[in-house]
Amino acid sequence: MTSSPDTARAWVDIDLDALVANARAVVADCGSRLLPMIKANGYGLGAVPVARALESLDPWGFGIATPEEGALLRNQGITRPLLLTSPLVPEWIGPCLELGLRPAIGDPSALRAWLARADAPFHLEIDTGMARAGVRWNDEVALADIARQLERARGWEGAFTHFHSADTDPASAAEQWRRFQATLDRLPRRPTLTHAANSAAALQGRCYAGDLVRPGIFLYGGGAGGPEPRPVAALRARVVAVRTLEAGDTVSYDATWKAPHRCTIATVGIGYADGLPRATGLADHEPRLVELGQVLAPMVGRVTMDMCMVALDGPVAVGEVATIFGGRVSLDTQARAAGTISYELLTALGPRVVRRYSGTA
Repeated sequence: MTSSPDTARAWVDIDLDALVANARAVVADCGSRLLPMIKANGYGLGAVPVARALESLDPWGFGIATPEEGALLRNQGITRPLLLTSPLVPEWIGPCLELGLRPAIGDPSALRAWLARADAPFHLEIDTGMARAGVRWNDEVALADIARQLERARGWEGAFTHFHSADTDPASAAEQWRRFQATLDRLPRRPTLTHAANSAAALQGRCYAGDLVRPGIFLYGGGAGGPEPRPVAALRARVVAVRTLEAGDTVSYDATWKAPHRCTIATVGIGYADGLPRATGLADHEPRLVELGQVLAPMVGRVTMDMCMVALDGPVAVGEVATIFGGRVSLDTQARAAGTISYELLTALGPRVVRRYSGTA
């Protein structure tokens, strides 16, 4: 790969066509309209390019986490509804009204504050077991208060819940869905839009589809307990230094790794300040492999702020490209090696990692 200013050190290649293909697969499976999650800067890959690529599928809107994320999208011409999925706090009411954001409200006092300012669109969040946000499905007092307020709330547009284990515990998703439907039956009316399914649930057909589905990680190439997604992001970095070590020589801070025999160490220009977890250099439950040339080679020693080291038995040259994930080593495989999940690897990508896009713009 020829070097350019964008690829002199570390970058991520993002295939927008693959992202759209993954979104099409979700629609084909569940049959519902999309409400894609593009919070956290499009899972680290760029919220604006992701939103523009997904426009071809006519999503209902997009999911965000903060008003600042909404402001960025609005400033870049994204006009579809934006659902602010974090619990509404008083300081956000003004920005929500100014930017036309739909807040998630699951607290009687937050609903009262919202309705006191305006009767603009909002979605009611119902906690059916996640225990993170929303009105608890079995909180009789709070539900009664919210139900009374909803009787006069013309802006009440939607209601939703969030599955905690749809990919690993089908029985829990079924129980949460039952709680969700039972709670909806206790409210003054059924809103226009109901939604519950994340990536894992949306890939289980119509059973949890509702009016909208909220896929996230599957769109970006992470597994969700169903079919394999197409890879979307390939994280790459160049070899910036090479040296030969003899048996017993050590590598990186605290000298945690010793060469078992004569070998080559390639220093790769990416570290934990770029989003490569330091734990990658500590995990021993799965090999920490990167693709370098024609081989899969292990990362060795501590990952440092700006660099990591890779051990090889064959030759390597400064300027060669290492693919951390998105090639022969998948995103999920690299996440397991770091003792984390694919979501964290993507959202941790630092600002100095250049994003390069191909495909749908």
